[in-house]
Amino acid sequence: MRNRLSGKVAVVVGGATGFGLACVERFAAEGAKVVVAGRRGDRAGAAAEANGGWGMTCDVVDHDQVAALAAAVMDREGRIDAAINFAGFQQNTPIAELTPEVLEPMVQVQLHGALYFVRHMATAMAAGDGGSLITVSSTTAHNPAVGLVAYAASKAGLEYATKIAAVEYGPHGIRVNCIAPHLIETEMTREIFEVPLVVEAVRMQTPLGRMGHVDDIANLALFLASDESAFISGQVILVDGANSCQKLPAAFDYELLAAARPELLG
Repeated sequence: MRNRLSGKVAVVVGGATGFGLACVERFAAEGAKVVVAGRRGDRAGAAAEANGGWGMTCDVVDHDQVAALAAAVMDREGRIDAAINFAGFQQNTPIAELTPEVLEPMVQVQLHGALYFVRHMATAMAAGDGGSLITVSSTTAHNPAVGLVAYAASKAGLEYATKIAAVEYGPHGIRVNCIAPHLIETEMTREIFEVPLVVEAVRMQTPLGRMGHVDDIANLALFLASDESAFISGQVILVDGANSCQKLPAAFDYELLAAARPELLG
């Protein structure tokens, strides 16, 4: 099947790298007009231009910038059919060490900014024929891990907000769903993938026996953005090779693996 998004306009925030870039490339290949936005407008513009679209600067934590993004797309394209927000960052900090300087930026990006995005994209969609709105969470919202309280709690809140948004915007023909990726290599996680012990511990606890790839996320985003998912809304879909059926590695898992596979210590 090809051209599943033919004639559709898709907005991708954070579309210059990682999950977002894979999504932009897949959407464009399927016929969508892509609008790429991000804090780095130059990078967003380059990614968009390479895929037949256009870019714009937008920091999701700035309510007015998100509103301006929605308005610009409506002015230029006249519609928004699909929108997905990949903006985010993660910083490991145990609860005992949390400070406002650590907590507030994390919550602002992962939750506040994500909700601004939902509000303005959905409002634009409601002015037309509806559409597909996609939020992005993480499997850390399902499997607790040390040091991830700010990130994971914000993502868990976003997942519940996704369900509420699906209820509120459903009557306007808007579907709202959430993708929750497992640990996958991107610019944000590159340092983790430089530690073979961590990667192998996660892989061993993933029933499908491999790490995920950015294309796994783009494939699901394509399905949710297309008419093939026309009766799916309010769902959180984990992309994790069934890892969430088990658990994230704990300290003793790393110790056992290091003893058995010392070469992974580097």
